[in-house]
Amino acid sequence: MQTKNTILGVDPGSQLMGFALLEIQNNKPTLITMDVLSLTKYDDIYERLEKIHTKICSLISTYQPKMFAIEAPFFGKNVQSMLKLGRAQGVAIAAAMQYKIPVTEYSPKKVKQSITGNGNASKEQVWRMLQQILHIQEAPKYLDASDALSVALCHYYQTHSVLGQTQQKFKNWEHYIQLQEKKVQKK
Repeated sequence: MQTKNTILGVDPGSQLMGFALLEIQNNKPTLITMDVLSLTKYDDIYERLEKIHTKICSLISTYQPKMFAIEAPFFGKNVQSMLKLGRAQGVAIAAAMQYKIPVTEYSPKKVKQSITGNGNASKEQVWRMLQQILHIQEAPKYLDASDALSVALCHYYQTHSVLGQTQQKFKNWEHYIQLQEKKVQKK
C-alpha cells in the first residue's frame, strides 16, 4: 500500500520568506518545489504580512500538505528585526492553522543538527547535504529556499525516524516497556 504525505517547510522572513514542499511517498522524501517570496518591493510591513498570508494559503490550496514545519526565530540583538520576524512567523502559522494543519516549530540549531549532524553548520553546508540526500542538481537563487527545505526534511526526520517517534511517544523506559509488553521477553 502506498502512503503519501506532503510537508510544507517555511523559513520566515519579512523581506524574503523561503518555502519548500517535500513529498513523502513510501517513507521516501522527494522535493516538489522550493522558492522564496520576495517582499522587498513592499514598503508597508502590513502589506508584507498580507502577502505572506496569501502565499501560504495559496501553497496549501495547491499542494494540500498534511504537515507544516517552520523555523523558529533566533534571538538577535536588534529588537525591531526580531519583532518583524516574529510577525512574519505568526502570520505563516496562522495561515496553516486556518487550514487545520498541525504546526511544528524547530530551532535553527535543531534543523542544522538533523540535516548535517552539526548544529553549527553553515547554510552552505546544509545545502550541500540537502543536495546529496534529495539528489538535487540545481541550486536555489536564495538560500532562504533551501533553509525552508531543511526545515521540512528536519520535520520528516523527527516524525518518521525511530528516534523521533520514540522521543514523542515515550516518557521513560518504564513507559516504553509498559507499551511494548508483547515484545518484552520475561524469563
